[in-house]
Amino acid sequence: MLAELYLSRIGFAGPAEPSLEVLRSVHIRHLLSVPFENLTVHSGGRVQLDLPLLYDKIVNQRRGGFCFENNGLFSWLLSKLGFRVTLLSGQVKNMITGCYGPPFDHLVLMVSLDGQRWLCDVGFGAACFSAPLSLETSEPQEQGHRVYRITQHMGMHFLEWQRDESRGADGDWTEIYKFTLEPRCLEDFAEMCRYHQSSPCSIFFCKSLCTVLKKGGRLTYMGRRLTSTTFPTKGTGEVLQTTNRELKDEEIPGILAEEFGIVLNSPLIPKDETITPPPVMY
Repeated sequence: MLAELYLSRIGFAGPAEPSLEVLRSVHIRHLLSVPFENLTVHSGGRVQLDLPLLYDKIVNQRRGGFCFENNGLFSWLLSKLGFRVTLLSGQVKNMITGCYGPPFDHLVLMVSLDGQRWLCDVGFGAACFSAPLSLETSEPQEQGHRVYRITQHMGMHFLEWQRDESRGADGDWTEIYKFTLEPRCLEDFAEMCRYHQSSPCSIFFCKSLCTVLKKGGRLTYMGRRLTSTTFPTKGTGEVLQTTNRELKDEEIPGILAEEFGIVLNSPLIPKDETITPPPVMY
């Protein structure tokens, strides 16, 4: 496992000392290079949270993964570069029930650098922020066409965003996930990793998906559909633009190879089933 090969995989060039500039650069380079995907689950495999396996998949095979994989391996890279990294347990707010998932539902990272703390997350798909967010303020933090903030209540931190249609000082804030700053280890997430691969309450079990950030937009495959999203340019009054393309089963392997750089070892079974609301509320 070589950090240099990882950096090459994400297209990072230059000195890699533990600085804020480098942290921001490797964060965005990972999002632009490594897809957020669950295709292992839908091609006869199972995800296991062993660093050598994650490294082989993401770096050598040029694949992607979901949060446990992307953030798990990204934490290893940051540590190798000299950053002080803490794994954190996140709980995602369910869009169906409006309630939060259980502890260890999501893996996020905190980087401590020069007396400042930064939230890093390269494993949350379309809602990912492109650059690390400061944990030292509850003020809005603007990133392109989106605005995020991190609030705190009784020891729990809440990541929120303003959707495009509600931008402005009085716009509505939507909670994305909550987390504590208690240090965790990768093994703590093994049970929830298994859950997300086998539960009808999980999007990762119900839908085959792959998405990657592009300059000025995002490309997403789900089930039998390819969606291209173009972000609005700041200050132009533009709105988010999306185009959809329906896919035939025989087209999907070519799309994954051409658009996402992914070649699977086993045939993919496309899936896009309705997610069952979880019975347990948090």
